[in-house]
Amino acid sequence: MKKLPEHLRDLLKKPIGLLVDEEKLVEILKNKNYIVSVGDQVTYTLLKHDIKPFMGIVDYKTRRGSCSDDVKNLIKSFGKKTFVVKNPPGCISDDLWNVIKFAFENINSDSNMLIEVEGEEDLASLAVIYMAPSDVTIIYGLPDRGVLVVKPTSEIKQKIKKVLDEM
Repeated sequence: MKKLPEHLRDLLKKPIGLLVDEEKLVEILKNKNYIVSVGDQVTYTLLKHDIKPFMGIVDYKTRRGSCSDDVKNLIKSFGKKTFVVKNPPGCISDDLWNVIKFAFENINSDSNMLIEVEGEEDLASLAVIYMAPSDVTIIYGLPDRGVLVVKPTSEIKQKIKKVLDEM
């Protein structure tokens, strides 16, 4: 299990990727094949615009508490394969890491994969960015600011690797 040390918390508050609003997000993602969404709100936003991510990672929680039933139901309806993993706050559990790895190993299947996290999914974006092939687009929310769109370039992967190595 990888646990985020206190000294890295501020570093991870800095945006990685392009910060966009919902309208721009939909425009950017319309013609993308492989999308990974990390977070309930961004996954819900994609689905309500009929954009189905290849992989969605959720914990059914927002900063305001539990997700509404409408949000949960729409998210639960999209995954052809659903995995449930435990992941404590501030960590990337071995189970979460392994299921993300499995998803990328099966990226060419026709199945959309939903990863339901018992605990917190917040740091899953680090594992996703690190493991993602270059043709994947990763999105995750930045509370009160918008959505980040990340292309996993070698430069970005190196930055993420440094963080993961310290965990």
